[in-house]
Amino acid sequence: MRQFLAILLSLCLGLFLADAAISLVDDSVALCWGIHILLVIRLIVGLLAVLVALVVYILMALTPAIPKWFFVPLALFYLAAQLVGVPMFLLCSGQMQLIAWIFSVVQAGFGFWILNRAQHGLKFGWPLVPLGRLGSQRFSWRNLIGFSLANIFGLLPAVLIYLFFCTAGLIDHFTDGFMTLHPGGFTVQVKKYVRDDGKTIQLFPMSHVAEADFYRDISQTFPTNSLILMEGVTDEKHLLKHKINYKRMANALGLAEQHEKFEPTRGEIVPADIDVDQFTTTTLDLLNLVILIHTGGMDAGTIQKLMQYSTAPNFQEQLLNDLLRKRNQHLLEQIQSHLPETEHIIVPWGVAHMPGIAKEIQKAGFRLEETKEYVVIRFRSAGDKSKSAGNEGAYGKPK
Repeated sequence: MRQFLAILLSLCLGLFLADAAISLVDDSVALCWGIHILLVIRLIVGLLAVLVALVVYILMALTPAIPKWFFVPLALFYLAAQLVGVPMFLLCSGQMQLIAWIFSVVQAGFGFWILNRAQHGLKFGWPLVPLGRLGSQRFSWRNLIGFSLANIFGLLPAVLIYLFFCTAGLIDHFTDGFMTLHPGGFTVQVKKYVRDDGKTIQLFPMSHVAEADFYRDISQTFPTNSLILMEGVTDEKHLLKHKINYKRMANALGLAEQHEKFEPTRGEIVPADIDVDQFTTTTLDLLNLVILIHTGGMDAGTIQKLMQYSTAPNFQEQLLNDLLRKRNQHLLEQIQSHLPETEHIIVPWGVAHMPGIAKEIQKAGFRLEETKEYVVIRFRSAGDKSKSAGNEGAYGKPK
């Protein structure tokens, strides 16, 4: 038993070091020359390292013979790397390769530190983890119960709390405070901007699916003399092969679709979006693929199309330009053209558009006068859906 554990732990440490070394070389070359020469090998070795580390982590619950001071941190390194790395990649997308290289350096250093501690020096003889480092006891109920409780009441809550605050921070960062994640659900901030001549612009952050009463309540706040600049791309040339539909998502979450429940009865509605023929071919291809998967689900055909899909080097920039910047610019032009003929402009657009629009209208002389908070999605159990849908107490809080 101890011989088997020594081989398994040595394999685990060896794969960890191999993954670190391959990743470091691959990231170093990519950082200098922009190409990943070892990507396939890296993925294979990395997957094997994760699987073996997972097996070792499970075995630590069954036997106290495995030295936890070494292998708990090693097994949890991959989880920690994902929890820390993903937010860093999102916040520093322009430095993704540098961040990946730093993670590879940290992994390599950590792996060699464990090897040094396990062997009392950097030795590369087999097994990497000597028998003397293993405990003698094969199984212990105390170890099993203690390890299980530590994961259930320690690790799991810590990860969930971290994910909540991390997600809340990212949402606040990328929406510039227009959307907020709370323990009870998502809220949006409706902001009213006023210019010295009395003209007002209200930004209503929208979601494709939300509580039905959210759509109804915000519609009732529109002034009767307002001009409503509506979001919604057109497709005059039928470039989108499938109709955009959020019904599956709405039904799964117990929510309502925007296009069904958001029907303003006050004010004049004016379409203010662009046609999809202004999108690049790359963006159209992605939209067709995403809509196909979203509306029809995953099957052999969609999986094959997904595997065959490839992106251009500047794909992310093209996507942001098409889906956000072009549409924001067109909307701002519509705002400027309609301002002379109305006192109140309502902009019920997606929350992702709000930071850019708010920034530009403030440059045009508008200042923030009022903010109201609305609950857009509530977290609840399936049995509480109908009861929670009637609760409107959290709507329209002035700030």
